[in-house]
Amino acid sequence: MLKQANGQAIIQAFEQFSPKSLAVEGDKVGLQVGTLNKKINKVMIALDVLEPVVDEAIEKGVDLIIAHHPIIFKPIKALRTDQTYGRTIEKLIKHDITVYAAHTNLDVASGGVNDMMAEALELEEVDILVETGQDPLKKLVVFVPEEQASDVREAIGSVGAGFIGNYSHCSFTSQGMGAFKPEEGTDPFIGKQGEMEYVDEVKVETVFHESIEKQVIRAMMDAHPYEEVAYDLYEMASSGKPFGLGRIGYVKEELTLDQFANKVKQAFDVKGVRVVGDGKRIIRKVALLGGDGNKYAFTALHKGADVYVTGDLYYHVAHDAMMEGLSMIDPGHNVEKIMKEGVRRKMKSFVEDKKYSTEVIVSEVHTDPFRFL
Repeated sequence: MLKQANGQAIIQAFEQFSPKSLAVEGDKVGLQVGTLNKKINKVMIALDVLEPVVDEAIEKGVDLIIAHHPIIFKPIKALRTDQTYGRTIEKLIKHDITVYAAHTNLDVASGGVNDMMAEALELEEVDILVETGQDPLKKLVVFVPEEQASDVREAIGSVGAGFIGNYSHCSFTSQGMGAFKPEEGTDPFIGKQGEMEYVDEVKVETVFHESIEKQVIRAMMDAHPYEEVAYDLYEMASSGKPFGLGRIGYVKEELTLDQFANKVKQAFDVKGVRVVGDGKRIIRKVALLGGDGNKYAFTALHKGADVYVTGDLYYHVAHDAMMEGLSMIDPGHNVEKIMKEGVRRKMKSFVEDKKYSTEVIVSEVHTDPFRFL
């Protein structure tokens, strides 16, 4: 039988994939409107939280919107319900629709917006364009009764602990004897109050990235049978996993710039693109960054890109790139809409795995303010 999920469970699952800690400093990510302390029957994945999107959510009975672009980005000095922005917030509150934003953390995340874009363009040997930090490794050591050890290993592995390369659920186990005396007021899983107890236990050791520490500890505690759990956390000397904005990689086969521009149009479902450079130039290495990537044009150039795909391209940045020999393609900011279906698939997999009754849909409202004539 399917069960209802609450908002906390849905967002905890989402943050395993796109933790807030990956966001660039000052970005407005996380819960923005409403509460997560409620049952969630329907989640809608959206790029933008505009009034037509909120009207769509109301019509479809949505409880939670997971959006890429925050609805609250600048400090609010007044909230007037006779104006569009205030009226949009009012509708969300009146209809008990929660809004959660995942902005640069979703850009940075492995499998996030920029990886989705790289996959759509069929890039190979993909790497990070701009490293913004590292996700440090930590080690968890926990002592578990032998019979329950496999449950704990499975629980922590299911939330991402124990990933080494392409191997998951990696851990090491050694055997020993646990000793304790339950005192007054305890409710021991094993043993009796006031009596020493000796139990065959195992020490389970595994590694995880710091960004998922809360999920790993929670999973471990939930699966562990003891009232009081003995565990240790250690920082690892080995380097963590790098993360960052944008991606850079190689096309499967060489294309001219104009041919590649057409591929960009098809991959991102846009009517037109702005192109900088000689249309006959051969393209092998591609850099990309969803949204506004003007700031990193010369990073793309210095990393050997033949072309840089990004949105909101500035006139003078285009001039500078052209003079330095970097081709550019601007398909617009709205191509980040690719995240809607990508996130929907990930969240649908989660709710099905947990046997939740929650439905996950994508917003069908077109939010690109530009059109081509």
